[in-house]
Amino acid sequence: MSTKSTFSKSEIRKSNPLFSSLRSVVETAMYGNNIKELKTIEEAYLLAKDSMHTVVTDLLVKHPEKLGLPYGASVLVENGGAVVGRTAAAKRILGENPEEDAKLAPIIREAIYQGEKKMRYKGSAYVGLDPAFMVKAHLTVPVGQENNMYSWLLNFQICNEVYNELYVRSRAINEGDILIYQDPEWHHPDYPMGLAYFDSKHNAAVILGMNYFGELKKATLTMAWGIAHRLEYVACHGGQKKFTLSNGKNYVSAFFGLSGSGKSTLTHAKHGNKYAVEVLHDDAFIISLADGSSIALEPSYFDKTQDYPSDHPEIDYFVTVQNVAVTLDENGDKVLLTEDLRNGNGRTVKSRYATSNRVDKFNEPIDAIYWIMKDDSLPPVVKVTDPILAATFGATLATKRSTAERLKKGIDVNKLVIEPYANPFRIYPLKEDFDHFKTLFTDRNIDCYILNTGYFLDEKVTPAVTLSSIESIVEGTADFKPFGTFNELSYLALEDYEPNFADQGYRQLVQERLQMRIAYIQEEQEKNKMNVLPDEALEAMQKLID
Repeated sequence: MSTKSTFSKSEIRKSNPLFSSLRSVVETAMYGNNIKELKTIEEAYLLAKDSMHTVVTDLLVKHPEKLGLPYGASVLVENGGAVVGRTAAAKRILGENPEEDAKLAPIIREAIYQGEKKMRYKGSAYVGLDPAFMVKAHLTVPVGQENNMYSWLLNFQICNEVYNELYVRSRAINEGDILIYQDPEWHHPDYPMGLAYFDSKHNAAVILGMNYFGELKKATLTMAWGIAHRLEYVACHGGQKKFTLSNGKNYVSAFFGLSGSGKSTLTHAKHGNKYAVEVLHDDAFIISLADGSSIALEPSYFDKTQDYPSDHPEIDYFVTVQNVAVTLDENGDKVLLTEDLRNGNGRTVKSRYATSNRVDKFNEPIDAIYWIMKDDSLPPVVKVTDPILAATFGATLATKRSTAERLKKGIDVNKLVIEPYANPFRIYPLKEDFDHFKTLFTDRNIDCYILNTGYFLDEKVTPAVTLSSIESIVEGTADFKPFGTFNELSYLALEDYEPNFADQGYRQLVQERLQMRIAYIQEEQEKNKMNVLPDEALEAMQKLID
């Protein structure tokens, strides 16, 4: 069996490295008299349906019986207030700042003590959908958070007979289950934006002062990725799909990008049925360093709704909806008013049946990684042949913020920013991710490409251009030309997207963007031990400028 839920008497010792102070505080809170444990998804649905925060629409959930829901189950809507996105500024990791850790210990004990004055729910689910990697996770939320609990149990795999049997046969992992405690009503003057506090080595977290469902989803994934990372898997915030060509050859590709970059669009694209396509997931998976295989961590999708008008067929697969308006149709039925009219970052938990070609594992090793950026100095596709440089470009992935994030005042959402490997949820040193990706590019000899899905200079890179470019790579017909004088870089020759290296202004722009990455590496070396990269990363980027 996978992670540890119970311990023998000889294991129950303070010296057991699987225990910690914070973990013990969180776990104990899950056994109180104020806890009601939810055993089925139907039970969670009925509670959410009757919650005072819920709008019960007249839209019916598709395939309710496959999801464990009652016949005639409705799509449920819950909306927040001012906050409709993730709050990265609230994140803290135990061990990064010992002085703050000492301050937070009594604050959290007091928060949980005060939380005992309310009835709470507890739910359990699996993260990882193959016996090679399955982790059990437990979440407790207060009364009033029925929709978040229901969405969490839908987003991950609720413990049921089928998956319980898989779990019994799964790989044994000598770590404790994931434990998460949430209280959105918590307030503290020193943490006005809330607090997401992680004990990354002991798989425990508290999410305080935040109601947004994405905080619970990403907290769970954050710790599951951490466990996978320690087991020599590459933690991936991206999408993965497999193409099967007419000659029977398989091509497994992974797309890494922040929300709004196009990773979901690229992952789910059908390509005009030119190939048989299978999808692993569009947000969370892991890659084995041992054999290159990949495993999905979630059955469902947490998708933006802005591109789905009310008559879009994808709405058929919505199960819960967050921060989206409701109106009446011509029959007087309550239906969704999407396209981010109410607010930015409208979201849905969408069932796995939205993708008819879903699988939970690719046994075939990965062939290529695509870093999705929004950098107007880059043509639509750039190929990187040097493994160290390939890992370095991933570690300095340049893009723009999206409405999925709640930002501090004064931050320009249009400014180009760097987010290593498009994963702001990492809770271990960046160097370890760098080493893992470098291993993929060296030992597994996979290809690396940069996709610019924003603008190339003043020319918009359309989804059609990106998709056709990927198809040419998959089919082996792509024509790459040298990118200036860089031996390690080449670009896909495309009409309307030709870089002009005779133009001094363009050369200067490319140099500025490379220098931006160098500056990022140097700044992080000085200020943030979590984001320090090895010298070879800086040397590889510096070599390009030289």
